Amino acid sequence: MRTYDLHTHSTFCDGKNTPEEMLLTAIDLGMTTYGFSGHANAFTDPECSMTPEKMIAYRDEVLRLREKYKDRIRVLLGLEMDWFSSPPGFDCDYTIGSVHTVEWNGRYITVDWSADRLWNWIAEVFGGDPYLLTSRYYEMVGQIVDRTGCDIIGHFDLVSKFNEQNEIFDSNDPRYVQAWQAAADRLLKTGKRFEINAGAIMRGYRKTPYPSMAIYTYLKERGASFVVNSDGHACDHLRRFASFDFSAYGIE
Repeated sequence: MRTYDLHTHSTFCDGKNTPEEMLLTAIDLGMTTYGFSGHANAFTDPECSMTPEKMIAYRDEVLRLREKYKDRIRVLLGLEMDWFSSPPGFDCDYTIGSVHTVEWNGRYITVDWSADRLWNWIAEVFGGDPYLLTSRYYEMVGQIVDRTGCDIIGHFDLVSKFNEQNEIFDSNDPRYVQAWQAAADRLLKTGKRFEINAGAIMRGYRKTPYPSMAIYTYLKERGASFVVNSDGHACDHLRRFASFDFSAYGIE
């Protein structure tokens, strides 16, 4: 049974259920701590991130729910900060730092939108070389703590969302391995927690979490600490997360 979840989304950004519906589901599942982490405003992702005005309303709603349900569950106010996110303008209990969009020669490429779009961007922007994309992605990931001051490093290898079977690039290629190892080494020095993220599983894109087992093993052997999150965008995601088997990652 999962006792907490710190990476969740609601109708304030790109989620399917209201914050209260999500929180009540967490309570029903027996969670003792629930963190809201809506997408902070980012000009690169207006479809999924909150406007500055909506961020204030989001903060107020989370604080309202914290008070309303204080005797039933611990509620935390968080944000998921992208590389391009604006400062929130208010204090949070924690933030998650994530890279969803890569900047390359003035172009902005979202790596987790769809496999077709990713293929098109690799062809159009990176001359058909996926390792240019992955190298730039990990260059940015390696700086995400410096960039956002985050407490948790979100879905470290999100660029592999559509690549579970090496459909787009070879995850064993030295260029790919060297890129993620360089990012991991830099982030390990920060002492921040890495996230084991089930979001792509919950939405049917993958059967395994982020990071890959190879990356997880590398991080664990070097002393990394981890937090397990759903990245849930709907109540059903929380239910699936609560029963998912993470034993391969040493988590009951």
